[in-house]
Amino acid sequence: MKNREIQIKFREFQQADLNSIDNNLVSKAVEAAKNAYAPYSHFRVGAAVLLADGSLVLGNNQENAAYPSGLCAERVALFYANANYPNTSVDTICVVVIDKDDNVIPQSVSPCGSCRQVIAETEMRYKSDIRILLVSKDSILEFKSIKDLLPLSFSQQDLLKR
Repeated sequence: MKNREIQIKFREFQQADLNSIDNNLVSKAVEAAKNAYAPYSHFRVGAAVLLADGSLVLGNNQENAAYPSGLCAERVALFYANANYPNTSVDTICVVVIDKDDNVIPQSVSPCGSCRQVIAETEMRYKSDIRILLVSKDSILEFKSIKDLLPLSFSQQDLLKR
């Protein structure tokens, strides 16, 4: 038996350190979260996706009484981007959660496993890393690629192994 480790890299910084493009992404993600449909969990998530051509796509979580029929903000935004901009890669996705008073919560929230897999597939589709910003009230975590959040992802290469 061998013990092995996987390490991930990320940067942490303050919103004041963001450039105008990233500040706009945070603002748009908060705006999207305000429109989330989350009557059951009251967990309102917003995602802002910046495409390589500068286009911006928003998404928010959409719940349904028939769990698990809802969809996370990240997938809403990425599926919309992939459907409406099929030839344009994703540059950055920014994710934020807000409370009942529309304030960004104190801790950042990482994408769920399904969202991570969709981000991984989108990276593979366009052969381009997607920068990920996870926003909290006091800091922002930046990941250069989904590989840092999902280092052992399932891919089309795995399908070829059968």
